[in-house]
Amino acid sequence: MIVESLSLRYRCLQKLSPCRRLHTGSALRSEAGISNPAEYCKDLVRKHDYEGYLTSQLYPKRFQGGYFALRAFYIELATVREAVSQTTLGQARLMFWRNVMKDIYNDKPPRHPIALAIHEATRNNHLPLYHFNRIIEAREQELHNQTHITLESMTSHAESTSSTFLYLLLAMLNLPSSTLAHAASHIGVALSLTTLLRALPFHASKGVMVIPAEITAKHNVNQQEIFSKGESSHGLEDAVFELATVANDHLLTARDMFKESGGRVPPEAMPVFSAAIPVVSILSTLEAVNFNVFNPSLQIRDWRLAWQVWRSYYKRTF
Repeated sequence: MIVESLSLRYRCLQKLSPCRRLHTGSALRSEAGISNPAEYCKDLVRKHDYEGYLTSQLYPKRFQGGYFALRAFYIELATVREAVSQTTLGQARLMFWRNVMKDIYNDKPPRHPIALAIHEATRNNHLPLYHFNRIIEAREQELHNQTHITLESMTSHAESTSSTFLYLLLAMLNLPSSTLAHAASHIGVALSLTTLLRALPFHASKGVMVIPAEITAKHNVNQQEIFSKGESSHGLEDAVFELATVANDHLLTARDMFKESGGRVPPEAMPVFSAAIPVVSILSTLEAVNFNVFNPSLQIRDWRLAWQVWRSYYKRTF
């Protein structure tokens, strides 16, 4: 849901030429976005982040505007790398957002629907600026290094993106607990890893291997063969299994944070921790297909997910 869980369709649409894309975006912002920033953000999430939209329904109504603003911001930054043809263009877009955040916290938001929505959210909630900047910095690094050599590097990036986004949601709900933050950090890493595994075929089609090199080397994965043939191999399945196991370990660690309460999450925090449900779904599907990420079932929307999200919410478990 965090969106590394973004639809591939959205990423493909953003491959339009920069001029056409920017012109179209400006038109949208001037028409509907500026007049109703909250609705613009909600529509963006609804169209391009199904899992994020599902969990939005769990937030109290007074927080839903802030949730959609934060999620739209996350989508906007997560797709920068795929949206630009040159690194310098990506840097310019991220610099724009760095300046936007400064202006928002100086109470001078620019006329951009996401910026206006975030500004409204900051007026009603304490949202630390350094969380926004940490996400921006991580996306800047992504422009220069699309792959990771080590699992440690990949985990660090996940903490700076997915986990930090969850910190923002906890802050929005005014939940400063260190236990909740610790658990959220592990959920964020698990979410990032599983989402990347699900999107591996897409990235492989672009000549990018999302599994860290130290893992692919251990299992003798022939990356060029994966890129050219677009199909799995025994070595790749072993590598996927290893990374999926790491994600599952983070999920289990997060669950351990709530052992004293019988595994039940505080009700006010459950909307944030519902982000773990897609992780469970992806891991279950991977196991069912023997960790073949090219199996078509991984790209089919899980019709059970909505029910699983609601069941988890009412049971206060993940």
